[in-house]
Amino acid sequence: MTEDSSIAARLAQIQQRISQAAVRAGRAADAVRLLPVSKTFGEAAIREAVQAGVRRFGENKAQEIRSKYEPLADCDIEWIMIGHLQTNKAKDVARMAAEIQSLDRIELAIALEKRLQQEGRQIDALVQIKTSTEPTKYGLPPGELPDFLRRVADEAPSLRIQGLMTLAINEANDEAVRACFRNLRELRDRTRDLDLPGVQLDRLSMGMSGDFEIAIEEGSTEVRIGTAIFGGRVYNDDYYWPEGVKKAP
Repeated sequence: MTEDSSIAARLAQIQQRISQAAVRAGRAADAVRLLPVSKTFGEAAIREAVQAGVRRFGENKAQEIRSKYEPLADCDIEWIMIGHLQTNKAKDVARMAAEIQSLDRIELAIALEKRLQQEGRQIDALVQIKTSTEPTKYGLPPGELPDFLRRVADEAPSLRIQGLMTLAINEANDEAVRACFRNLRELRDRTRDLDLPGVQLDRLSMGMSGDFEIAIEEGSTEVRIGTAIFGGRVYNDDYYWPEGVKKAP
């Protein structure tokens, strides 16, 4: 992949790698869905991806969805919230997003439910699970998942639970990365056996540009790819921290 290749060419190359990884893992070539992540990229890049057939885009921040929603309204885009969401930003996701993949606490579920009822909408949701020990990673502790799912089904019925999401540990040790993905799959399988009413756990959103092939080997059904499609980004660490939250020294 060359630096001057088009977004369409990069999409095709990534999709081929996804299909090949699935086949190597003994799965169907079309078993894994691609979610392009357009965070920090503007209208031109997103329109180029739309012309290549993309209609779902992942964003890390609610304000980015808000800023892109109207200018790109003619593209019929489904915006997917994949980043940590503060409860005071729930209104933007409830109004503009088709799905949230970072549901990680009951306070957020209740805030979204209130806003979704006002909008007369329902949206799909994945529960984000913390599978690494990194302090910069968000997510629900694995042991709390069954009770959390029961509460969401009871208190936030406008959120249609479809599966789980995680971010693997950020290090060069492939086995440590693989363990994060394996733990999520095994958690899903154990929780699925509980047969909770109104809860679907068919989807596993795990794997990004640097580790998606490992994630596919461990059962991912959707990979979130940004850099390998849109190119490198320029931002500092503060991008990952919600507004008003100070990173510890």
